[in-house]
Amino acid sequence: MDRTNLYERAFEAYLQHRRVCYVAVDETHRAPAHDAPIKSLDFIVHGRSGASFLVDVKGRRYPGGTPGRERRVWECWSTMEDIDGLERWGGVFGPEYRGLLVFAYRLAAGVELPEATEDLWEWSGRRFLFRAVPVADYRREMRIRSPKWQTVTLPHASFRRLVRPVSHFTQEADARAQESGVEPGVRGQESGVSKERSSDSWF
Repeated sequence: MDRTNLYERAFEAYLQHRRVCYVAVDETHRAPAHDAPIKSLDFIVHGRSGASFLVDVKGRRYPGGTPGRERRVWECWSTMEDIDGLERWGGVFGPEYRGLLVFAYRLAAGVELPEATEDLWEWSGRRFLFRAVPVADYRREMRIRSPKWQTVTLPHASFRRLVRPVSHFTQEADARAQESGVEPGVRGQESGVSKERSSDSWF
């Protein structure tokens, strides 16, 4: 974890608030594995059911772009180094650990989401939305974004099918739903609806 990274700090605050067990990984150096350095993880997260995740947080803005030329797209690109690193760490930790790409979207002031949106998080005067895709699923359907910068992304339809709230993996959502008498998963179905883009109701 990079303590100067706003998105990673926001995610850590979210985990603490939800009382999710985690370990923040020191990113000041790369750890060797089998004599080859691997890009450091951000977090090791343990869910309620005992499932464990190796997490790399990807900070994104929504909408993206520049003022006056905003791109109302939920960006989901990553680097090949990130994908390879998570998979290699999975080999080190063993099959009980799953690699997870967490997309931390910092929402602009004009973006409005329903109060029931799962994993909508306000911290330090800013709003974030946390979504995740297992790295194995990402690898299977990713496409090259930039050969020069060695970045990859998911087609919109693939991202739409694979992405879930982070709490879907930690099972925090189902636990809270059971406590409140709401059927698990109902709130997640409402995730990501904005006044400007009702077509993103799937998110």
